[in-house]
Amino acid sequence: MGKVLVIPDVHLKPWIFEQADEIMVNTDCERAVCVGDLVDDWKCQGDVDLYEETLESAIRFAKKYPSTLWCYGNHDLAYLWDQYDHPGYSIMAADMVCDMFEELRDSLESPDNLAIIHKLDNTLFSHAGLSYEFVENQLYNEMDDLEEVIESVNGYGVDVLWEVNSPIWVRPQYGNLAKGMYPKDLFQVVGHTPVSEVLEQDNIITVDTFSTSSDGRYIGNREFCWVDTVTKEWGYI
Repeated sequence: MGKVLVIPDVHLKPWIFEQADEIMVNTDCERAVCVGDLVDDWKCQGDVDLYEETLESAIRFAKKYPSTLWCYGNHDLAYLWDQYDHPGYSIMAADMVCDMFEELRDSLESPDNLAIIHKLDNTLFSHAGLSYEFVENQLYNEMDDLEEVIESVNGYGVDVLWEVNSPIWVRPQYGNLAKGMYPKDLFQVVGHTPVSEVLEQDNIITVDTFSTSSDGRYIGNREFCWVDTVTKEWGYI
């Protein structure tokens, strides 16, 4: 594949897709991958218009770039899986969010472009990361076949994925995963955990640089990055 634009956690910032469109037009990125969490942000539960604007912006981007890969984030799945007590969940926007995610899926070249995990060449993309412990616990008998692991994970529901070590929740940034990530030889690109700049650790980068703290201040440098899915190199755009 080569060079891919990574769209980080969005959290109700529709202008992120406008900037991503400009990057796709003006750079040599061949494809885009979004690591999820399109919805929810601090104190925004009542701003239904912002939910709609953000998802409309995502759908426009998907229609223009239907090969884009989209990873579900925990905030996205909270609506699809009726997790009403999830932080930031908007009861007022819930039905609309579910309907618009269906429209997003229908805008892609394949419904499989919206999933938990995607693999391009030597790179895995997911919202939070695929940990060795999760795969060992859930898919021990499939550990020798990465494609089977990915297919199984993408078929899981709330009963398996709504736990701390899953690919929508795990936080490898904290250094408390005794067995690291799975598989060892692939590069992983994740969001989920806000960082001040793209964080590189061993064979994983964290790209959640657009998120804010509860008082509205940006935590990160708000810079996009690209990833070469073959060579595992990355850089800012």
